Amino acid sequence: MRRVVRGFWGPREESAEALAGRWKLTLDRLAGLLPVVGSDSALGSGAAGSRPSGFRDPGSDSDSDSDSGSVSGSGADAPLTSPWTWRNVTASGPVTELRPDEASLLAALRAAQAADGWSDRTGCALRLVVEGGPGWKIEVSGLAGGTPEFLLQSMVIGVSSPDEAGTPEPGIPEAEFPDAELLSIVAELWEPDFGGVTDDDVLDALEDDAGFAPDEPSVGWIGYLSPGRAALLPEDLAAVARTDVRGGGALLVLAARGDTEDVLRANLWLREAGALRPLPRPMDRAAL
Repeated sequence: MRRVVRGFWGPREESAEALAGRWKLTLDRLAGLLPVVGSDSALGSGAAGSRPSGFRDPGSDSDSDSDSGSVSGSGADAPLTSPWTWRNVTASGPVTELRPDEASLLAALRAAQAADGWSDRTGCALRLVVEGGPGWKIEVSGLAGGTPEFLLQSMVIGVSSPDEAGTPEPGIPEAEFPDAELLSIVAELWEPDFGGVTDDDVLDALEDDAGFAPDEPSVGWIGYLSPGRAALLPEDLAAVARTDVRGGGALLVLAARGDTEDVLRANLWLREAGALRPLPRPMDRAAL
């Protein structure tokens, strides 16, 4: 099965160095949160179902500087160093291996900026892929650092996990999958305007049954709203499990995975409250 963790925001100019720092922390956190992806393969050193001793929950070891666009950690709270080697997939050229250190990520970002057709207004894109234990795959695609007036910046993490019936070592039971922690990685490290944890069924239903345009703000069975959007939540939100996110905004548990009807109702409810209204076009800010 496959879930997609997404975060979107408007124009926010950032240097390649700042983006490399965000990318490194993102990859480190993923390796700490899902070590089973690297089990039984040369790509990782974590044992299936276990967390490395240096693991810390997403967000517990970083500080965000909204003015500089950088995210950093230090001392005993420094994030786990990713044990994985990623594949860097580009629109043109061969797939290359990439170790998730800042120097390698910065080189990849600068190579993307040097490619034909790149514009500093669009932002800098990377797509990284890692495959590990049977049935496990993570794809991370990001477009950030630009100042477009109509195209949202984004961080999208696709996680494919084995079906329990089809794999002898599924690793993480579906009921225990760390969806909220995955979305916290995006919320805390990339400071999006909105985001959520979804799958293809939810995305199709949002578009076909609820009339959400592909670039219109929406959430999944777990959602994230920036501080400005969270301020528009109705008072009866007490019925929903809410967690305030370090750095601002709120994480909302809106439905059980697979309950597409409840996800649709939640999105319609939030849209009616004004919490999912689109950024004004042309965009002039990163968040509502």
